Amino acid sequence: MPTQTAVFKTQIDWIPLSTGSVRPTQGRTLAIAQVSGGSQSFNSVNSLRILGRWMRMFAIPNQSSVPQAYTQFTEPDAAEGGNRMLASGNRDRLVDCMEELVKYTIVMRSHFDLFSDRFSERKERLAKEARQAGARGDSAKDSDTVNGIAVRAI
Repeated sequence: MPTQTAVFKTQIDWIPLSTGSVRPTQGRTLAIAQVSGGSQSFNSVNSLRILGRWMRMFAIPNQSSVPQAYTQFTEPDAAEGGNRMLASGNRDRLVDCMEELVKYTIVMRSHFDLFSDRFSERKERLAKEARQAGARGDSAKDSDTVNGIAVRAI
């Protein structure tokens, strides 16, 4: 990702890949917006979208880029409030993205457990439980289920 900063890459490196066998970002919704000092470019936005998919996140279809950001905000001491985005098509697109993020999050939230339940993770959980059962001497455990969930490829 040549368009990402070193600080940003370092922050991503510190995100734990898994907690147990589930990534903390897995199944979460993701909205991407870029603010740049120069012309409009979606290279960074596209790289972030790829990164979000790698982190098993659901990127909303909409995205936004604000070119020449230094011209898009009020002055810090403005009467209506400092550092607020000026009314424009860029602001409207950004609000559209945030609205879509909220909508997708509401829709996906009720299905979070479904999307965080993966075959490989059920298989890993089953193997771990089998090892623990073997260490305790249990032999009555059904080897095809974990907590009543069948461990089979779909």
